[in-house]
Amino acid sequence: MTSAAGSRPFLSIVVPAYNEEARLPDSLAAIAAWMDARRLDAEILVVDDGSRDRTAEIAAEALRGRRGRVLKNGENRGKGYSVRHGVLEAAGRFILLTDADLSTPITEYDKLAAFVRDHDLDVAIGSRALPGSDVQLRQGLVRQSMGRIFNRIIRMMTGLTLQDTQCGFKLLDRERTRPLFEKMVVDRFAFDVELLFLCRRFGLSVREVPVIWRNAPGSKVSILGDPLNMLLDVLRVRWRFRRGLYNPETTAEP
Repeated sequence: MTSAAGSRPFLSIVVPAYNEEARLPDSLAAIAAWMDARRLDAEILVVDDGSRDRTAEIAAEALRGRRGRVLKNGENRGKGYSVRHGVLEAAGRFILLTDADLSTPITEYDKLAAFVRDHDLDVAIGSRALPGSDVQLRQGLVRQSMGRIFNRIIRMMTGLTLQDTQCGFKLLDRERTRPLFEKMVVDRFAFDVELLFLCRRFGLSVREVPVIWRNAPGSKVSILGDPLNMLLDVLRVRWRFRRGLYNPETTAEP
């Protein structure tokens, strides 16, 4: 999945980042080396979520001379807001969402791209829970248990049958998914559920793809407050959908 360089890149790589000055240099270098080896016509969009460290400056230095830029939220708004910001600014035919720690290596893009191509998909999402998934370094037992419980609850609340909604590695057809992002409102970690719920409700094709995944220390997900906030956000998504607030003629709020 490549194209000749031009005014519009083939792929936009969106990297949400909050206080990631330590990990970004290596991650962006790995992405850049992969792009060069593939001769891939792509842009890199790093979305700085109001970091208190040098995330924005380091990202700008790493992207100097490359197709890409740093987008600033101005204040800490959340991962969902950052991803939405990046997607709405992206110009690529396809959009790859990836975490700043590259828990899923950038080379796993090929697996998602093959599924999109071979099955004519709108969305391919990396999964840590399928046969063939290669989880090389797992989270702690508490986080693993929380993740399994959250997934069961989400499946009951939304009707989604996906095994892993929260892996940060997703490939999107920009044209098909952008209208959903224009209506999305979840700013925190449940934005994945909002996106996938809307894909299902509006008939977009979604498939899980087994990927390599390695837990990286320094998760921004709090095991105390975030699970409750995520469930409240999912309830908000259900409430908005039932009232037609995601329909094309409506605005994003309330």
